[in-house]
Amino acid sequence: MPQQNKGPRILIVDDEPSIRELLMTSLRFAGFGVRAVVNGAQTISAVLEEEPDLILLDVMLPDMSGFSVTERLREAGYTSPILFLTAKDDVEDKVKGLSVGGDDYVTKPFSLDEIIARIKAILRRTVPEEDNTALTIGPIRMDQDTHEVQVGDNSVELSPTEYKLLRYLMQNPNRVLSKTQILDHVWEYDFNGDAGIVESYISYLRRKLDPLTEESLIQTKRGFGYMLKVDED
Repeated sequence: MPQQNKGPRILIVDDEPSIRELLMTSLRFAGFGVRAVVNGAQTISAVLEEEPDLILLDVMLPDMSGFSVTERLREAGYTSPILFLTAKDDVEDKVKGLSVGGDDYVTKPFSLDEIIARIKAILRRTVPEEDNTALTIGPIRMDQDTHEVQVGDNSVELSPTEYKLLRYLMQNPNRVLSKTQILDHVWEYDFNGDAGIVESYISYLRRKLDPLTEESLIQTKRGFGYMLKVDED
């Protein structure tokens, strides 16, 4: 069954249950919409049913190779990116994958962080950005052209740093972000920033947002970090 999520839709193709479940869980946690199938025939059917934004495709499948699947999809007009998973650290296989229409590859055993980083990098290059000017998460709407923020029908005035912090939280809804991650993305520090500044600005945001919402949307996960908690439809 397709998994409902507001993020980009990823189709995972792998016949190993443990790898498939690991990828599904990790990608959902990272904010992607996820569906998984186990062979080439199911891949082609899934693309016809609902074209994904990216396919994470194992090269070694029980009915046909990932290369053959890619060739068929490209011939049928599917243009979205394909990221290969391969157990072979072989230059010829990598060249073959790219030559048949793949966009990138990751060699098993892989790092989940690497998988997610590569998916995001590919999507930044390939997914149209016309819908990215407005960001709506729960009751909060942010216009990234005018920098205007609304909670329901109420306008909220934010400082530039408060705006950047809220945008980072909105880009990662229902995901716990550590103070180090927030420093790196909002203040663009490496590891020498004062983590106390994160607590201060989280407090500033709460003072402005909480009176306009039924409950505090920015939650503290003690020992881990902060999360913008919103209900998913």
